[in-house]
Amino acid sequence: MEASAAQTGRITPTGGQEDLAADAGRAWWWFLVSGSVWAIFALTIFRFDIHSAGTLGAVVGIVCIVAGVEQFASLRVSSAGWRIVRVILGLLFIAVGVVALAYPQRTFAEIAAIFAFFLAIKGFFDIMSSLMLRRHTDLWWTGLIVGTIEILLAFWAAGNFGRESVLLLVWVGAGALAHAVSDFVMAARLHGLRRAAA
Repeated sequence: MEASAAQTGRITPTGGQEDLAADAGRAWWWFLVSGSVWAIFALTIFRFDIHSAGTLGAVVGIVCIVAGVEQFASLRVSSAGWRIVRVILGLLFIAVGVVALAYPQRTFAEIAAIFAFFLAIKGFFDIMSSLMLRRHTDLWWTGLIVGTIEILLAFWAAGNFGRESVLLLVWVGAGALAHAVSDFVMAARLHGLRRAAA
């Protein structure tokens, strides 16, 4: 079992949080704003009157592409090893978004499958990162819960449990809300890091 930086007496520039860059605390506000935008989107998507598979596919594509771009924006707060993971995730999310936008004759089942793939990737990443960081942050369990919810949503979306547009909107809204929670947790971690450095 590996000891944390606090247990061994080693102090890292990020206070033992090896997934973060040394100056990551300065960017806490970015995740607060991003989480707020995701939360507002999650709440307002239910107001949309989307009954077309093409329109819903476009919404799913945009959500996936924005999530991918956000992974690239997060590179500046990540340490070297985590930057590689974020680049891979960003590329995967953007590829999923492009597939959702590029396929013109999609059905609700295909949109659900595309979004299920996105949720599964994000859920596995959130669970993996939370387990790897459990010795470095008190908030590790939120990533575990969010990742589990995302994977459950992915299996629900991939299964044959009905393909109505309202249900797809619920999946997109729940995925956006999960993303908001992840961003809020990162903002809290970075803000705490900034306060500790001051």
